Amino acid sequence: MNFSAWAIRRPLPSLMLFFILCVAGLWCFQHLSIARFPDVSLPMTTVSVSQPGASPSQLEAEVTRKVEDAVATIPGIKRVMSSVDEGMSTTMLEFHMDTELSEALDDTRDAVSRIRMDLPQDIQEPVVSKVDIGGALQTWAVVADHLQPDELSWFVDRDVTRAMYGIAGVAQVKRVGGIERQVRVDLDPAALQAWGITAGMVSQQLARFQVEQAGGKVELDGGRQVIRTVGTLATAQELAGYSIALADGRSVRLSNLATITDGAADTEQLALLDGKPAVAFSVSRTRQASELEVADKVEAAVAKLKADNPGIDIRMVTDMVEETRTSYSSSMMMLYEGALLAVLVVWLFLRDWRATWIAAVALPLSIIPTFAVMYFFGFSLNILTLLALAAVVGILVDDAIVEIENIVRHLRMGKTPLEAAREAADEIGMAVVATSVTLAAVFIPVAFMPGVAGKFFREFGWTAATAVLFSLLVARLLTPMMAAYGLKPDNREHRQGKVMTWYLGWVDRALRHRARTLWIAFGLFVGSMALVPLIPATFIPFTDLGRSNLSIELAPGSSIEQTTAVAERARALLADIPELKQVYTTVGGVLDNGDPTASPVGEVRKALLTLDWGPGEERERDQKVLERLVRERVADLPGARLSFISNEPGEKMQLVLAGDDPQRLGIAAEALERDLRSLQGLGSIQSSAALLRPEIVVSPDPARAADLGVATADIAEAARIATSGDYTQRMAKLNLPERQIPIRVGLAQSALDNPALVGQLRVPARNGAVPLAAVADVQVGSGPSTISRYQRQRSVTLTAELNGRPLGEVMAQVNQLPSLQQLPDGVQFITAGDAEVFVEMFTGFALAMLAGIICIYMVLLLLLNHPLMPVTILAAVPLSAGGAFGALLLTGNMLSLPSLIGLLMLIGIATKNSILLVDYAVIAEDEHGLSQHDALIDACRKRAQPVIMTTLAMGAGMLPIVFGFSGDSSVRGPMAVAVIGGLITSTVLSLVVIPATYTVLHDLGDWIARRFGRGGRPQHGQQA
Repeated sequence: MNFSAWAIRRPLPSLMLFFILCVAGLWCFQHLSIARFPDVSLPMTTVSVSQPGASPSQLEAEVTRKVEDAVATIPGIKRVMSSVDEGMSTTMLEFHMDTELSEALDDTRDAVSRIRMDLPQDIQEPVVSKVDIGGALQTWAVVADHLQPDELSWFVDRDVTRAMYGIAGVAQVKRVGGIERQVRVDLDPAALQAWGITAGMVSQQLARFQVEQAGGKVELDGGRQVIRTVGTLATAQELAGYSIALADGRSVRLSNLATITDGAADTEQLALLDGKPAVAFSVSRTRQASELEVADKVEAAVAKLKADNPGIDIRMVTDMVEETRTSYSSSMMMLYEGALLAVLVVWLFLRDWRATWIAAVALPLSIIPTFAVMYFFGFSLNILTLLALAAVVGILVDDAIVEIENIVRHLRMGKTPLEAAREAADEIGMAVVATSVTLAAVFIPVAFMPGVAGKFFREFGWTAATAVLFSLLVARLLTPMMAAYGLKPDNREHRQGKVMTWYLGWVDRALRHRARTLWIAFGLFVGSMALVPLIPATFIPFTDLGRSNLSIELAPGSSIEQTTAVAERARALLADIPELKQVYTTVGGVLDNGDPTASPVGEVRKALLTLDWGPGEERERDQKVLERLVRERVADLPGARLSFISNEPGEKMQLVLAGDDPQRLGIAAEALERDLRSLQGLGSIQSSAALLRPEIVVSPDPARAADLGVATADIAEAARIATSGDYTQRMAKLNLPERQIPIRVGLAQSALDNPALVGQLRVPARNGAVPLAAVADVQVGSGPSTISRYQRQRSVTLTAELNGRPLGEVMAQVNQLPSLQQLPDGVQFITAGDAEVFVEMFTGFALAMLAGIICIYMVLLLLLNHPLMPVTILAAVPLSAGGAFGALLLTGNMLSLPSLIGLLMLIGIATKNSILLVDYAVIAEDEHGLSQHDALIDACRKRAQPVIMTTLAMGAGMLPIVFGFSGDSSVRGPMAVAVIGGLITSTVLSLVVIPATYTVLHDLGDWIARRFGRGGRPQHGQQA
């Protein structure tokens, strides 16, 4: 069925169709969420087991290994990684990409449930959860000089949290810094010894007395009443009168044993804003929620909180949404600029405002319906979907250009607009369908790329393919119909220009010396491939975010006061940098940047300084230069490890060594770290090899303990409660109207400064409490502060800042290091992190390109019904390589993710030119009776202009991306550079080389036909 002729005869259905599509698209556009990256659910789960106070070695033996063994048999599991810190074991399970996340989550829960009885009884209930990639949208610091730290913390916990959770789209509000209110019962060691009681006994008695429980029910006077036992107190001071029972039957008032205060728990986190104490909170969004919408509502809620609470300053310290906002606005502006330039190219060639307007209509009518499809599939307006639209903005007008140019050419033959539109659309129909379908065939395989990259690029592939197919629909239905009723007859005489005469002369020479032509083309292709090793490869080009995260790590055993002092010293060293706007410091916290592999447990020996440099356009030095300056200034901080934590992929390299023998693993890790430091240009290099932390080791004497009736568990519990208090769930609680305050029973902080006190702690025995030293030996030792495991083996992760160097280049050097060439037996090297995704990405794109070429061949084979004709068309693909690689090399761009997208696009774009030439050559030869030579000359004469027009339109659409007229083009720029460079060489060469290729493959087809006895040459595909 000839759809174009039908649309010309009956224009109303086509107009109605696109009216409905555009209304739906505009409505969906208003309801599409805006995010920086697609909402991706990776098949990953975590098992978190908490046992406060437990050492990493203890947790590894009693918890982590058992969890790993239990989950190892789950179907579809790819790898198991564990991180064991003090009091917390976290095991992350990564499944193969085809695994359903809900099934993986259920299987993980079942596996953990089966071993629950084998785990220690005093652990908190294991938490099994899925991994969400996203991180905190915004972080705000709250400062109030008139409020105490506990009051400010409660303001955040109550007022701020209540306001934030009232906003649709807010998933989590997390407080950073501040203090936890706690009733402290600070026991006097001398009093405990004098009365013969232990800290555990005091804590247990308080927990039993300070309760409120149901006591049953009774029937009184014909009615039912419940019995409630209330043993709670309203204030901490009332605890002083509690009587504590002793083992000999006597009792003692609690005030005689301890000092009771309504105070704060031990500080585990601190937040500072420019050196001043603050309490911060971070906000994360739910999946599918718009980042911009959530951020706007959060900012409005913060403004209301400030208005309702004079004297409280709430200031933003990190804002990931601003990057999303900038990316969205610049991408939309690039769409408008690209569309305008593409339309300008059409007008310069046709010089007819009616024809230009008809071609220009294809752009909005292709993009607007695409928004409806995006909404239907649950996509968002993110960096990849907007990149897809920006990439195809020049392509979308191509089909309309080809249609309208052919119609104008027929008008110049003296035909009426109706006749010209009908005949030209029929003549060009096969070429238009073939070009659009081949482009869609290139983009669709991207949506099915394997690995993590495939999850992200699913939206890119479908968005680009959908827009291209809508442009085909416009070109076949609306463009001919609008031309038939909108163009005017053209009776002017049009002569062949000098440029066309010169070009056809070159085509004639190429056809007469076709062997030489093809050998030259082949040489150019080989030369272009020789450029590839000269182009450095990386993951994603560097982007100046205006914010750096400086990590400071002290030795294990450092106190929060020591860490804070070092962090403040570092801030003071950086204070006079002119570009530094603000410094937000967290001590003991964890950077919430959405990294699923990062440890969720903070340590008081670690601090993070968020350095705000301000917008890039407001300063002369970029972020990398400033970070190098920071390294120089803080390099001499004693006893501190310094590194930058990046929010962006491709800025660090992770290497993993794994093995069962910790000693061999440690030796291999030291050797690799030493070799890494010899590589030039890298930034900070860190190893996760467990640093030893100081410990006091209590070793029970079995004989003495048995004689006195003391169990090892009693010794551990006595030491734990006396020094850090009982587990939170076991503590007594002070019930207030709005919350419960835990009552912590333990020795006074001043008493814990003496290490010898441990031996004097009281332990419950058969005949009363005895000193701990009577049943155990107390020694000073050490143990690992953190244990990492990979695939159920001990592992060490080495992280190196790339400092602007290409990831591919650094990885090539790493693989040649002597330490990796001579690994000890039982130790294996594993590529992880960005390096793993880097290899996976390049492999995925290589497969997508190969699949795209195969899809193009099959599509053209079905459309043209000829086995060698698609090969002729695909011959244009290698001709684009030289321009793409040459442009990347000349402009200093790397072979990265965006440039790979550009190369992928070139596969489809390059075939468009060939299709236009080959299609008309077949028509001229089969229908007009021209010889092969004359048919090719005629095809070049009539199709050269639309080829050049579409090329210039695509190039013009890419220009705003290259120059970044509307924002940072560091990520999009390499893609546009590769496309424009490839377009230039592909167009110039294909206009000459493709005719020669056509004749060679045509003769090859004739020879095959004669060789296999078919007689005569094979027929060309039939026009549809």
